[in-house]
Amino acid sequence: MTTNDDNLQRSSLPIPDLAYTGTVTYDATSPDTHFPPIADVRPPEGAPNVLVVLIDDCGFGATSAFGGPVNTPTFERIAALGVKYSRFHTTALCSPTRAALLSGRNHHTVGMGGITEIATSAPGYNSLRPNNCAPLPETLKLNGYSTAQFGKCHEVPVWQTSAVGPFDHWPHPGGGFEYFYGFIGGETNQWYPAIYENTSPVEPWGTPEEGYHFMADMTDKAIDWTKQQKSLAPDKPFFTYFAPGATHAPHHVPEEWADKYRGRFDTGWDAVRADTFEAQKKLGVIPDDAELTKRSPGIPAWDEMSEDIKPTLARQMEVYAGYLEYTDHHVGLLLDALEELDELDNTLIYLIIGDNGASAEGTMTGTTNEGFTINHMEDVETDEYKIAHTADLGTPRSYNHYAIGWAHAMDTPYQWTKQVASHWGGTRNGTIVAWPKGIAARGEVRDQFAHVIDVAPTVLQAAGIPEPHTVNGVTQRPYEGTAMNYSFDDADAPERHTTQYFEMFGNRAIFHLGWTAVAKHKDPWLSSSHGLDDDVWELYNVEEDWTQSHDLAAEFPEKLAELQRLFLIQAARFNVLPMDTRSAERFNGELVGRPELVKGSSQTFYSGMKRMSENSVVNVKNKSFTVTAKIEVPRGGAAGVLIAQGGAYGGWSLYLLDGKPAFAYNLGGVHTDYVRSETAVSEGAVELRAHFAYDGGGLGKGGTVTLFEGETVLAEGRIERTLPFFFSMDETVDIGSDLASPVSDDYGPTGNQFTGKIAWLRLDAGDDDHSHLADPHHLMQIAMTRQ
Repeated sequence: MTTNDDNLQRSSLPIPDLAYTGTVTYDATSPDTHFPPIADVRPPEGAPNVLVVLIDDCGFGATSAFGGPVNTPTFERIAALGVKYSRFHTTALCSPTRAALLSGRNHHTVGMGGITEIATSAPGYNSLRPNNCAPLPETLKLNGYSTAQFGKCHEVPVWQTSAVGPFDHWPHPGGGFEYFYGFIGGETNQWYPAIYENTSPVEPWGTPEEGYHFMADMTDKAIDWTKQQKSLAPDKPFFTYFAPGATHAPHHVPEEWADKYRGRFDTGWDAVRADTFEAQKKLGVIPDDAELTKRSPGIPAWDEMSEDIKPTLARQMEVYAGYLEYTDHHVGLLLDALEELDELDNTLIYLIIGDNGASAEGTMTGTTNEGFTINHMEDVETDEYKIAHTADLGTPRSYNHYAIGWAHAMDTPYQWTKQVASHWGGTRNGTIVAWPKGIAARGEVRDQFAHVIDVAPTVLQAAGIPEPHTVNGVTQRPYEGTAMNYSFDDADAPERHTTQYFEMFGNRAIFHLGWTAVAKHKDPWLSSSHGLDDDVWELYNVEEDWTQSHDLAAEFPEKLAELQRLFLIQAARFNVLPMDTRSAERFNGELVGRPELVKGSSQTFYSGMKRMSENSVVNVKNKSFTVTAKIEVPRGGAAGVLIAQGGAYGGWSLYLLDGKPAFAYNLGGVHTDYVRSETAVSEGAVELRAHFAYDGGGLGKGGTVTLFEGETVLAEGRIERTLPFFFSMDETVDIGSDLASPVSDDYGPTGNQFTGKIAWLRLDAGDDDHSHLADPHHLMQIAMTRQ
C-alpha cells in the first residue's frame, strides 16, 4: 500500500499554506534571495488512480461473473485481475447506497434514509449530507487527485434540482467532483436523456435514429476526460466515479444486443434461477452446502403465467440481458482506454454490480411504459396490450421494465429483491476489486463481510492518505466503514467488519458476528399495511446458513432478543430512528418539513428556460389551468413550441403549427388529443392563451381546452383523459422548445424551437384541485418506482 512519507499535514483539509519564514532581501537580484519553488499538492508517491464502477439495479445472480445468465466478459476480465467479494452489501436502495458509498458513512448518518423525493426534516431522512461528513472525492481532490463523475446522481435534494441551485449537494461543485457529466434523478430515458454538464443542461449529440444512446455517450465522455487529464497533468492520479443509468428501468438497448438472447429465457424464471444456483456453486461465489431459498411469497411461479404472455415475458428478460451486456461492453471500452494510456496497472478498480438487488417494481407481468403503473392505467396496459407491443420493448417506443419474477431470479440464490433491506436479495451485490500493481491475488474469491461504506476508507488506505479530522474548517465525523485492504491478498484473514445494521421502509436487519436478525415490514410492490411492532422477526446463523434459508427464531429466542436490542442501539446511533413507513404524508413537503421550490398557484417563465422538473413548476394535474403567453410573431408567421411538459410517454404542449396555435395532450404514449386552430395568430405582439377546464369528479379526468388570441376564441376541443400523478419520470418543462422526446407528433425531437420571440409565459393553476383524492398506498408505490 502507498505510504504518506512527504511530511504534508493531510489530516486538516485543505492542506494549510505555510508562510515563508526564511530570509527576505531588498533586491531580488541579491545572491541571498531564495524562495522554494511552488509545489502543487499531490497525493503520496505511488498513489493509484481509482475507478469506481457502480451498476444500477443489478442483482447478485445476473452476471456471468457471479454465475448468472448474462454474458459479462468485461466483469470477468476485471475479476481475473483481482478478487471477487461474495459477501459485499449495499443498502437495498438507490440514493442511500450512493450516499453511503461516497461518504464512507451509513446512509442515515448522511441523511439519506430513503430516496430524495420523500425526504423529511428528520436528520436521518432529510437528503442533506451534513458538512461534518465530507465526501470521498472532496478529500481526494484536496489531496491532489483529479476527480470526475459520469452517469447517475440521485442524491440532490429535490428542492435544489433547478437552475438556481444551490449546488452544494450536486456532484459539481459541492460533491467534490471537478467535472460531472450525467443526469440528476432516479432514472433517465437512455435514448433521450436529460443530461447535465457540471450544473448546465446540455442536449445529446444526436437522436436514436442517428445512433445515440446515453451509455455510449457517457463512456465516450469518460474516456475523453481521462485522456485529457493524463495529457495535461500526467503526475496527478484520477478518481473516476462511473455510474451508468443501466440497468435501471427503462431497459433501453439497441435491438441487436437484445437479439443475442433470443430464446434463452423461454424456460422461465424458475428454471433460470435453478441453473444460476448451480453455476454459482461451480464458480465458488457461494459454498457447496448453500441452499436455494424458496420463492418469496407473492411472486408467481413461471408455470402460473398464461401461455399467451410467456413470449412477452421472455422478451423482457432478453432485453434486460442485452442491456446488461451492452453496459459491460462499454465498461470494457473504458478499461481499454486505461490500458492504452498505460494506466491500468496502477488503477484501483471497484466494480460494484448493483446499488441494491434487482428491481421488483415492474409489476407481475412487466410493463411497456412505467408511466402506466405510476398513473394507475392498468385498464389501458392489459396483458393483451403488452403482448401487442412486445416488439417495442427496449426501443425508443417504450419505457419498459421486466416482471417481478425476473427480478427474483436475478437475485439468486437469495430471498427477496431491491427495497427489502432485511434479506440478502435486497442488499448482497457481487463486487470485484482489482489493482494489478497493488493486489497480488488473481481470480480469487473473498468471503469476508463487507459493505458499501467500506469503499472510502479502503481507497484512502490504498492511496496512503489519512482520514481527515477537519475539512473546510469543520471537524469531521469518523468514517463508519472498515477498510478492506487487509483481505486483498489474504483469503483467510479474520473478518473485520463484524456488525452492520440495515433499514429501508421498515424492512430491517442486523448482522453481528455471523448471525442476522431480520424483520420484513413490506413487499416492494405494496405499501405499509401494519405497524412496526407487528412485524415478525427471523433469525439466521449465516456462517452455517449462507442464504438465510432456515429461520432459527423459535429455537434461539435469547439470541434473537440480543440482536433485536443491538439493532435498536445501532439505529439510535446512526439516525435510523424514528423509522418512517408513512406513505402519502411524505409527498406533502409542508407536512414533513421539506422545502418546496414553487409556492403558490402561479408561475411566470421566460424565453430559454428549460429542463425544469415537475418539482420546479406549478402542479397542473387534476385541476384546471391556464397558459398565457406574450409573444412577438414575425412577418410571415411563426412556428414552434411555446411550452412543453413531459415527452413522448406522457405530457402536454402549446405550440404554433404553420402559424396556427395548437394544444396537444399525450396520454402515456397511447393516445394524443389535439385541439388545433384553423386560424393563424396575428403578426406582431400577441397574447395567446390556452385554458384547460377540468371536468372534476376525481383523478385523471378529462376537460375542455379553449385557445384564445386576446379575447377571441380560436379553437375549442376535448381532452378525454389526463395523467393523475406524473407526466414523465425524467422529461421536463421547456420554454420555447420541446427537448428530448416530443409530446406531439406535429413536430419532431429537433427543430421545434419557437421562431418568434417569447416575452413571458405564465402558468396559472386553478383552485379546483382533486389531488387529495389520491390513494395514499398508490402514492408510496409511485415513490418506489422512482428509485
